[in-house]
Amino acid sequence: MIKLYGMTGSGNCWKPAALLRLLGQPFEWIETSTLAGETRKPEFLALNANGRVPLLQFDDGRLLAESNAMLCHFAEGSAYLPAPGYERSKVLEWLFFEQYSHEPYIATVRFWIHFLGKREAWRDRIAEASIRGRAALGVMEQRLAAHDFLAGDFSIADIALYAYTHVADEGDFDLTPFPAVRAWLARCEAQAGFVPMRLP
Repeated sequence: MIKLYGMTGSGNCWKPAALLRLLGQPFEWIETSTLAGETRKPEFLALNANGRVPLLQFDDGRLLAESNAMLCHFAEGSAYLPAPGYERSKVLEWLFFEQYSHEPYIATVRFWIHFLGKREAWRDRIAEASIRGRAALGVMEQRLAAHDFLAGDFSIADIALYAYTHVADEGDFDLTPFPAVRAWLARCEAQAGFVPMRLP
């Protein structure tokens, strides 16, 4: 069975798990905490020299790191990734946006505040990063004000951006000024088989 090394509460780790559940693909979740230093242990570094989760191990031992690479791999041939061409490139465009313009600010500020408790100690750093995070939300708002999903039908682009957007409040990002983003979150959650990161 596929093994997925990940940390509960991490949006990047949630992404491949969410897609695998949507596809009905069984996998074994192996809790691996970055906070507890488990990704820096020699046995994990032997699997991923970058010392990060998520990490996927196939039945035959092959390894795959990077959450968006996992999304592309498993979505191939499914409704969640268009055939090669312009429509696929638009999905990839949003995946790159997520990793370059969204995740470094929204996810990072959430980590500083929610996991490290640095709201006051790192106030200036947080304020600076938050400006860029709100800018990323503004880009999404503009797109989603006129479209149900980010790149055509519901796709891995939506899974990638949902991951940290739906917990943005844990980084003190207020989604009230972004009604289209909030409506989109609800549409994502309404997808059959969709399991949000926040579980009861």
